[in-house]
Amino acid sequence: MGRLRQLAERTPADRERYIDLLRALAITMVVVGHWGVTVIERDDAGLPTGHSALGDLRWAYPLTWIAQVMPVFFLVGGYANAASLTRLRARGGDAAGWLLDRSARLVRPTSVLVLVLTAAAALARLLGSDPTQIREVVWFATIPLWFLVAYLAVVALTPPMYALHRRFGLAVPLLLVALVGLGDLGRLTGPVELSYGSYLFGWLAVHQLGFAWHDTRAATAAVGETTPPRAVADAAGPSATEHPQVRRRRLPTSRRAGLAFLASGLAALLLLTVPGPWPVAMLNVPGERLHNAGPPSLALLAVAAAQLGLILLLRGPAERLLRRRRPWQLVIGVNLVVLTVFLWHLTAAILLIGLLDATGTLPTPAVGSTAWWAWRVPWLLLLTAVLAVLVAIFGPVEARSGRHRTGRRAGRGTTTRTVLTVAGYTAVVAALLINSVTPKGAPEPLGMPAPALLAYLAGAGVLRLLRSGWGTRG
Repeated sequence: MGRLRQLAERTPADRERYIDLLRALAITMVVVGHWGVTVIERDDAGLPTGHSALGDLRWAYPLTWIAQVMPVFFLVGGYANAASLTRLRARGGDAAGWLLDRSARLVRPTSVLVLVLTAAAALARLLGSDPTQIREVVWFATIPLWFLVAYLAVVALTPPMYALHRRFGLAVPLLLVALVGLGDLGRLTGPVELSYGSYLFGWLAVHQLGFAWHDTRAATAAVGETTPPRAVADAAGPSATEHPQVRRRRLPTSRRAGLAFLASGLAALLLLTVPGPWPVAMLNVPGERLHNAGPPSLALLAVAAAQLGLILLLRGPAERLLRRRRPWQLVIGVNLVVLTVFLWHLTAAILLIGLLDATGTLPTPAVGSTAWWAWRVPWLLLLTAVLAVLVAIFGPVEARSGRHRTGRRAGRGTTTRTVLTVAGYTAVVAALLINSVTPKGAPEPLGMPAPALLAYLAGAGVLRLLRSGWGTRG
């Protein structure tokens, strides 16, 4: 608590605390959502297995319009990435240095998960476990890496995409939305290959809005933190004398803009899902022909617009709450280990299921039954306890990574360092992608496919060497 108090006291007056709150809430909702919809059953061999309850709870599909919070995370990521990139460049740093900074926070905690799971898989194989069963367990534990594939790619593209934002402003996300629409057309009428780019275009579009929010915030910072939120929002609007290129880089953040985003997003969402072709559920439902999140569809981007409107409408009360010391300390505490919480929350479920099964106390009620609903509360509480232990063990890696800074001035070896940094990111993203698309029933003695594991270790190793200063001396 002492460190949290110090961090709270050292918070800069111009920090957008709401961004940190949104990040913490988004990850918390993902974790609780994954846990809450888990159904535990037994296969023909009597072994515990699990799947999502969404396919059996069709009435809950509209609730996924709120539960699907990945757009919030990419919006927040865009803001945070723009802020950190501009700060580092103001200190004389370059894009490669910024990417190395981000890799410390993103790749190091991920490496811990990969190495621990690999070691556990190797031990299980030595003890005689079936490679297919090993893969199934590791596949489930690494489901969170699906998200990191897209996010790491977006982070690697931040320097050039932010340059495009500075030049073309909100025209960039509009173009990306159009490309997602083209991908939707490919999914509906063919060829389906047109939709593959939407895995990147959809999240890039939301990420670009985070850039625009940051520029709006930076432009109004001089107004002062004591100014009422409504006045600050009004000041964010374009003035009559403002250069058009500056105006088109800003995100409207007034209450009126929030209502417009919310109303237009909901209207588009209803049109796309009720008479339109897209499912109501914004999370992937087993057995559905089409999915809104794989890849992102126009319907999911409509949800993103509606969520943005709600975020803007709630901004004032949230900022007033975060001026209080205890709520802000809680937000800081969650953000120190937020990626660790996300990465390990399904491993916590595996450990709890294994423990309960070994002791003969694992309930397997039918989904939707009274017993299943009653089991939700103790299930969530037990999972929280297991995850707390995992975070206590592995969270310090992320907390230390947040204090890591490598953004040095450009100089000799800059070109080499840039090339190696991009290569490191590419290897890590490719490795996580290979793991994600490899079937869960594949016989993998180490849990992850060997090519994925080798590519990941190579990419993460290069980034680690570069962070230590290697490759910067001509």
